[in-house]
Amino acid sequence: MCLGTTMGLRNRLLLDIYKDKASVFTAQGIALAYGQGIARENIKSRMISYVRKGEILNPRKGVYAKPGYDERELACLLYTPSYISLEYVLQRFGIIFKATDEITVAGNLSRSLTIDGEQYRYRKIKIDILLDTSGIMREGNINIATPERAFLDKLYLDSNFFFDNTATLNKGLVYELLPIYDCKTLNERVKQILY
Repeated sequence: MCLGTTMGLRNRLLLDIYKDKASVFTAQGIALAYGQGIARENIKSRMISYVRKGEILNPRKGVYAKPGYDERELACLLYTPSYISLEYVLQRFGIIFKATDEITVAGNLSRSLTIDGEQYRYRKIKIDILLDTSGIMREGNINIATPERAFLDKLYLDSNFFFDNTATLNKGLVYELLPIYDCKTLNERVKQILY
């Protein structure tokens, strides 16, 4: 975000928020983007004013969003580090057929939330696994697992889970990602499922 010089603070800040590619943000993130340009208290008071006037949404305390924000972006911002994975990705790539309305996230805690009618389910995964970015893609402001990473995450957390269609998985990539988990039981289960 950049600070314009011809508009008032109120309009410049709102314009910069709307120009930014992110659809979800925090007051702290805005303060970091502006550096020393605006005091944090001023940003908070501006955000409260925008929310009251309906110009910005406040889906959760300390979190702000543009109307029509991307729920997946919100999921990644709420608790960090985290990335979209598990059933959400597996369903998206046709590996499981059971429909889920939840956005499922691998993170450093287990928690279920409902925000603006959308359900979010966080599953705690070991920090060493969580911080390894192999098999995690960046789609704009969203961290999302590849189908192979989501497959391994799900098996790691639920070893007896049934997958409807593993034919679309890249087996070479699955085996390349497997050492991240450092789990003999997972290795054996993968071999059973993929052969």
